[in-house]
Amino acid sequence: MLNALPLAFSAPLALAALALLPALWLILRVTPPRPRRIDFPPLKIMADLVAKREMPAHTPWWLLALRMLIAALAILAVAGPVWNPPREAGPLQGPMLLLVDNGFGAAADWPERLLVAESRVAAAAREGRPVALVGLAETSTEIALSEPRAALDRLRAFALQPHAPDRGAHLPRIETFLRTSPEAEVVWVADGLSVSDDAAFLARLRQEAGSGRLSIHAGPIDQLALTAPENLAGALAVKVLRPTASAAASGLVRALDLKGLPLGDAPFVFEGSALQTTARLTLPIEVRNAVSRLEIVGERSAGAVALLDDRSKRRRVGIVSGATTDTAQPLLSPTYYVSRALQPFAEIREPRPGSTDPVGELLAQNLSVLVLADIGALDPDTAGKINAFIQRGGVLLRFAGARLAAASDELTPVRLRRGGRTLGGGLSWETPRKLAAFTRESPFFGVPVNDDVRVSRQILAEPEADLSRKTWAALEDGTPVVTGERRGDGMIAMMHVTADTTWSNLPLSGLFVEMLRKIVGLAGTGPAEPQGEDARVETLSPTRVLDGTGSFRSPPATAQPVARSFTGRATLAHPP
Repeated sequence: MLNALPLAFSAPLALAALALLPALWLILRVTPPRPRRIDFPPLKIMADLVAKREMPAHTPWWLLALRMLIAALAILAVAGPVWNPPREAGPLQGPMLLLVDNGFGAAADWPERLLVAESRVAAAAREGRPVALVGLAETSTEIALSEPRAALDRLRAFALQPHAPDRGAHLPRIETFLRTSPEAEVVWVADGLSVSDDAAFLARLRQEAGSGRLSIHAGPIDQLALTAPENLAGALAVKVLRPTASAAASGLVRALDLKGLPLGDAPFVFEGSALQTTARLTLPIEVRNAVSRLEIVGERSAGAVALLDDRSKRRRVGIVSGATTDTAQPLLSPTYYVSRALQPFAEIREPRPGSTDPVGELLAQNLSVLVLADIGALDPDTAGKINAFIQRGGVLLRFAGARLAAASDELTPVRLRRGGRTLGGGLSWETPRKLAAFTRESPFFGVPVNDDVRVSRQILAEPEADLSRKTWAALEDGTPVVTGERRGDGMIAMMHVTADTTWSNLPLSGLFVEMLRKIVGLAGTGPAEPQGEDARVETLSPTRVLDGTGSFRSPPATAQPVARSFTGRATLAHPP
């Protein structure tokens, strides 16, 4: 940079050509002027044959000056002038801390990001500085310095992970390293995807960098991603996301089965500057239930892949009521509210009018859930069919009512009190009671309780040692209102109120829909978990997992088994 002006040159050696300007001046000076066109006068020429001394012609001075100026400007342009360049901080002496996002967000342009990281390591090698390499999607370990060549080999061996980097987990060790190496240069090759703790991570990184340097390399982000799919009434729908309006405006989502065979494609288009759209696969329910993988065609990222399991299947739910024939007024039918609540996420089946064996008819249709609304005593044959259905993994959901209060069978999760209301059968409250918040052990945990829900009557459960464990929902005074128990590979659940609005206004609330959604989702979740002090939760070991590019591979050494009920986010220990 010049001392008098804030001007620098990217190629200062080119200025040496200015020394050639005097020679150029001489060359241009002896160049004869442009010939003039004149008429040929022979007599005049003959008269001027007298010999005389003549001066040679020269290029006009103004033309020489203009040509010299053009040559000087060309030399300056080749030198690459930079106005007000950043001031040099002097050569770096400390080590380099290289942070690399190697999660699925970097998969789309990983080769380009790898080149950036390699160039920074090569620069450190030329300056004789050691390098500390940290993969932010890896397990947090002690940060150690190494020779640039060793760091380069480790960098090229990085595997793209199918989850987002947990940058916050690495922050304590990064802070410790920067405190012991205050002159370190910090280079972060970021994937550009934002997570919840990004702002805090960057703030702490800038604070701890101290006298060192922090540079962030985040290339353009144009990859697409999928969210969790929904198996709706007429189609399998999945939301497609893009980071900016300049990313791809259209594409194709492909559905594949467990063998990787395509089952169907669904186009999607982003309207205008929208960052979200929906792709719908309109397929028969049997085909939709066979889908195990959705992917965006042309994308190579785990974020563009959605894996489906049994929880994503659209369940078949059969509904039988003790008042099936009372259909003149639908709002008075026990099945009306249940079927309306289940329609968004389940396929409803009801027996034919006048059927002599409604339960057997429905069980023959490959049900996932059987709903009995105020069904009294069951004959042995029907009870045997239902019990076999539960043992195979089906879910039985029972609703209370006058018939159930007067009957008795073993297909309930808890023992019910029988007889008249004064003896504790169907209990009526003088003041309707509200629901209590769901406990952590309840399948409904996390669902907000509607304060407007009131229960005016219910069937009570007999006290027993494990009643609290079987209670999924209770009133404010602790009285169970929803109970459940595993039987074999299936489950029995019971609502201690009616399926209509006779005993409560629960069927009129959105909470009723969410509770039924959770119960239906329990179908096919596996055998009962052992209980007691020596109980061990059954776990599943991964056989195939996704890598950062969305391809299947063998599980890494860091992959751990998960419980059947696992619903957490993907991590290094639990890859998708």
